[in-house]
Amino acid sequence: MNRSIRKVAVLGSGIMGSRIACHFANIGVEVLLLDIVPKDLTDAEKAKGITTDHPAFRNRIVNDSFQATLKATPASLYSPAFASRIKLGNFDDNLADIKNYDWVIEVVVERLDIKRSLYEKVDALRKPGTLVTSNTSGIPIHLMAEGRSEDFRKNFAGTHFFNPPRYLRLLEIIPTADTDESVVDFLMHYGELFLGKTTVLCKDTPGFIANRLGIYALIQTIRVAEEMGLSVDEVDKLTGPVAGRPKSGTYRLSDVVGLDTTVHVANNLYASGEGKDESRDAFVLPEIMQKLFDNKWLGDKTGQGFYKKIKDDKGKSVILALDFKTLEYVPSGKVKFETLEGTKNISDVYKRFGALVAGKDKAGEFYRKTFADVFKYATFRIPEISDEIFRIDQAITAGFGWQYGLFETWDAIGVKNMLAIMESLDLKPAAWVYEMLAAGNESFYKVEHGKRLYYDIPSKSYKRIPGQDSFILLSNLSNNIVWKNAGANLYDIGDGILNLEFKSKMNTMGSEVIEGIQKGIGLAEKDFRGLVIGNEAVEAFSAGANLAMLFMYAVEQEFDEINLVISQFQQTMMRARYSSVPVVVAPHTLALGGGCELTLHADKVVAHAETYIGLVEFGVGLIPAGGGTKEMALRCSDMYQAGDPELNILQNAFMNIAQAKVSTSAYEAKAMNYLQDKDQIVLNRSRLIAEAKQAAIDLAENGYTQPKPRHDIKVQGKTGIALFLAGITQMRLANYISDHDAKIAGKLAYVINGGDLSYPQLVSEQYLIDLEREAFLSLCGEKKTLERMQGLLNGGKPPRN
Repeated sequence: MNRSIRKVAVLGSGIMGSRIACHFANIGVEVLLLDIVPKDLTDAEKAKGITTDHPAFRNRIVNDSFQATLKATPASLYSPAFASRIKLGNFDDNLADIKNYDWVIEVVVERLDIKRSLYEKVDALRKPGTLVTSNTSGIPIHLMAEGRSEDFRKNFAGTHFFNPPRYLRLLEIIPTADTDESVVDFLMHYGELFLGKTTVLCKDTPGFIANRLGIYALIQTIRVAEEMGLSVDEVDKLTGPVAGRPKSGTYRLSDVVGLDTTVHVANNLYASGEGKDESRDAFVLPEIMQKLFDNKWLGDKTGQGFYKKIKDDKGKSVILALDFKTLEYVPSGKVKFETLEGTKNISDVYKRFGALVAGKDKAGEFYRKTFADVFKYATFRIPEISDEIFRIDQAITAGFGWQYGLFETWDAIGVKNMLAIMESLDLKPAAWVYEMLAAGNESFYKVEHGKRLYYDIPSKSYKRIPGQDSFILLSNLSNNIVWKNAGANLYDIGDGILNLEFKSKMNTMGSEVIEGIQKGIGLAEKDFRGLVIGNEAVEAFSAGANLAMLFMYAVEQEFDEINLVISQFQQTMMRARYSSVPVVVAPHTLALGGGCELTLHADKVVAHAETYIGLVEFGVGLIPAGGGTKEMALRCSDMYQAGDPELNILQNAFMNIAQAKVSTSAYEAKAMNYLQDKDQIVLNRSRLIAEAKQAAIDLAENGYTQPKPRHDIKVQGKTGIALFLAGITQMRLANYISDHDAKIAGKLAYVINGGDLSYPQLVSEQYLIDLEREAFLSLCGEKKTLERMQGLLNGGKPPRN
């Protein structure tokens, strides 16, 4: 059947239910969120005269849950306005409404009897063909569908979202033997395209894929750390970004998730593993986890776990770590290992793994033991939980935020090299690994003709990973590099389109990146029909200009050099705006300062939904001078219409820059005018470059014409400056800002209003970027600006001087 999802009903409004509802609202779906009716009136309700028939009483649980979700951080909605897409109700009064909904998602308490009772009602009320799925993480999917109608069972499956659904990319799809194949195909496609997920097909086994392996890895890591006498701080350092994993590491992750949740999953996996899992005993809790659980030190939800936050004598928040020997909380110490010191210069995590396991100190021993153990476990889970290695890696990376999956990490170390380590620790993998090597296949993955292949165990051959046709992965296109320098690569991505990838630290925009932009535009104008500027970096699309270089010039008072650097940067941004071929920018994660300015000058932006974009120069004592201030003045000018309060429009842009405000999503970036109606928002990060490429093709094929520089930007002159300065003075008198803040804000007001003009008039882009550069140079000579720059470069926050 031809399915279209316009309305989704979510049954259960707890943390997961409300957040799932929010994510469907994020993509424009109409959502019905239901929960049970309370048993009794509260004293507050009685005092107000509310009866048990009143909607305020009957919807109290769903209302309270939903409001808690709206107040929580990080936000579950891309924009607060999207909350209007969610209608609230209760099972008694509103369950019958599901007959008008295309998809029913159950997210109630993890009890089979309760779920079955609810499904009996749903089966009687739903239209034939309506999708019904469960978000369960601990109950076998097939058990919930027992006794239901044939149509229900054909359209029923597990859809296991990871929490929080907006941010974690994994969506596990778990069919039963009765699930129609077309339903599975639809869920896999819909989750990937519309919800922006990495959809992983799972078998109906305990913990599915991600939790089965992720919880195993977490518990075994804690067990090894306990045996080796490693501290909380040391383990979280070793299992954080240095190993391509989130900053939370191991113990902090447990605190965030909640130790009770981890214990619940571990107990389920132990109970269900009898006779099926050779490593079942690994799910028995290590002693320290059992102690914390018994003490109800469950993490953030109870105020303490492996960490505890307190206030010191000065009222400053301090995070303490648990000492396992004394069960007391102690100040976090500085972590230093010879192995980590030796890998500091290896910026590529993939290339770092080999050095980590080769370490001669405790860190190297820790990596060898933990990697070997989880690699071994994963090999024995095939074909139990998955037939293919790539699904295991996709689940781990998308569900737990690891940069590389288990088999990818093993490849990075070298399969034979790691196998020798495993054998030395008496942790031999499954027989199929030896068979793979014996046949001359020395890696789990390889790339051929720009496509990634995985080793298929049943056929003992390599097969293409399905679904790649929707993606362009630069990591697979090393043979397509047409030019490169130390900070950038240019790829031919086909169909006459070039892609420029930054590869500096945090993708900051130094001289090599600027050269790359200029070279990319030049080559595209000569031999191609469009340029995409996009990359696959984890941390940032671009964190802005190279502040270290600028600080060096400013300290030495090399103002001619600064002027030259800023002038080149401005010219590069203007060249991106006025090239003879379309330039499409594909930002994601952080697009700050110069990264934002590059985005502002694109012919079109194709942004990932999780793009945090802003002009943040004010924080280090400067104003945007890569065309950012100019561009906001231009965009405000284009918004002016007869009768509009023009200064109000301009003030919004001024305040966004003066507060160094960063959008919390690409949708908020639209509201802030950093993205425009012509720009596109993509939910699936893996599709970003492919979608940007298509946008460049569309612009080229629809008759792209080189734009002309603008001379019609309306600025306010002295009128606007006076108004803004009055506000700045009031803020200073109220001690909301410092003297230096006031000076920077005054410079910004001067530039964004077009300088000291007697009356509002039209000016050119060049006029405004000259004002930008002049103001920027003057601020580089300020001692307090240098102090702010130095504060940030030293790894802290800029002082509020």
